[in-house]
This record gives sequence, structure tokens and C-alpha cells, in this order.
Amino acid sequence: MAESFKFELVSPERLLVSEQVEQAVIPGTDGEMTVLANHAPAMTTVKPGVVTVKLAGGQEDRYVVFGGFADIVPSGCTLLAESAVRVADVDRQDLARRIQDAREDAADAKDDQSRAKAEQFLNNLTTLQDAL
Repeated sequence: MAESFKFELVSPERLLVSEQVEQAVIPGTDGEMTVLANHAPAMTTVKPGVVTVKLAGGQEDRYVVFGGFADIVPSGCTLLAESAVRVADVDRQDLARRIQDAREDAADAKDDQSRAKAEQFLNNLTTLQDAL
């Protein structure tokens, strides 16, 4: 059995995970990182994507994150996400409606700044959809 470490996933809204895990796979901006117990200290920015955690009991859980950063030390890892949601908690029909609305918002944008913001939101939603 692999050694476990403390993993926390925090979004501005709430603490999503605070568990002993065997590993965590994080979508770092320089590529995916697999964090294990006794990992060398590191800090990385996180791009939108899926975080997969393998709990100490063996089960896996997945979360979609939309940016942030991860602080990794030998005894644990804390991921501070700009936004995060557990994949199992996503309502697929609601997500499809939101994607359609975001596409319309991007198409109807009056200026470049509004369009860029709408396209970023659409990218976040499609990242979530791809994770499902």
C-alpha cells in the first residue's frame, strides 16, 4: 500500500477536499503533475482541467478546477482553485444550457473585452463538459 499524505482542495466558496490520499494528479500549466507522499517542495500554477485524487482507501474522486495554484510539500499538498466542482455533482442538462448561453454571449459581445470574458467562461464550461 502506498504511503498517504494530506491533500486539500479549496475554492473561494468552500473546502472541497481535506483527506489523506495516496496520490493527486494536478493539471499544472507546465503539464500534469502526479503528487505522492514525500514529494519535493514545489509550487505550480494550475490550468483549467481535472484533478484526480486517489484516497487512502483506494477509491478515486475527480474535480474540475478553473485555475489557481498548488503548494506541494513532503507532508502534503494544498490546491487553491479559482473555482472548483466535483465531477459527480454536475447536472449535465444544466451544463448544456449554460454552454449554449455562453456561446450566444460570446457571439453577441459588443467589444473585445466582453468577447474575451465570454470566451473564457465558455472555455471553462467546455473543460467541465469534457471532464464528464
